[in-house]
Amino acid sequence: MQFIPSRTSSRLGACALLAVLSIGLHSTAFAQWKWRDGKGHVQYSDIPPPGSIAEQDILQRPAGAARRAPMQGTTPAEATPAAAAASGPKLVDPDLEAKRRKTEQDDAAKRKAEEEKLAAVRAENCTRAKGQLKTLEDGIRMARTNANGEREILDDKGRADETKRTRDIIASDCK
Repeated sequence: MQFIPSRTSSRLGACALLAVLSIGLHSTAFAQWKWRDGKGHVQYSDIPPPGSIAEQDILQRPAGAARRAPMQGTTPAEATPAAAAASGPKLVDPDLEAKRRKTEQDDAAKRKAEEEKLAAVRAENCTRAKGQLKTLEDGIRMARTNANGEREILDDKGRADETKRTRDIIASDCK
């Protein structure tokens, strides 16, 4: 009689082999940090301790992790936890930083385009107001349409009011 392995044992063997391979490939995922916090408690984590933790309080680090260098111009005794916190490791994702810079540049470009558009509108208003003021000061007979759609000729009071309004526009838009 010949022994034929069952499908179940073949599948079980393949799963076990796959599990062993995946553990071997992802050994860096088990990298652990171990340090003693300010209260004396031992902490474990897969991310580095905060910058306020002194170098001598770091009990274990992953194999590839480098030791922190003391600040230049100071001895290790002078490197206080506050100074270490200020110069602690900066965990910045380069892609996230690039997206943030891109967004800031886009916002700045939009603001600049809006400012240029507003400046063009002001320049156009200034030109029109100067032309209107010249016409008003020349004394040429002028008419305008009122709210009822009727045509009205400007008298001296209307001309003075229109001249004042035009000068206010020039003062605000012709800077």
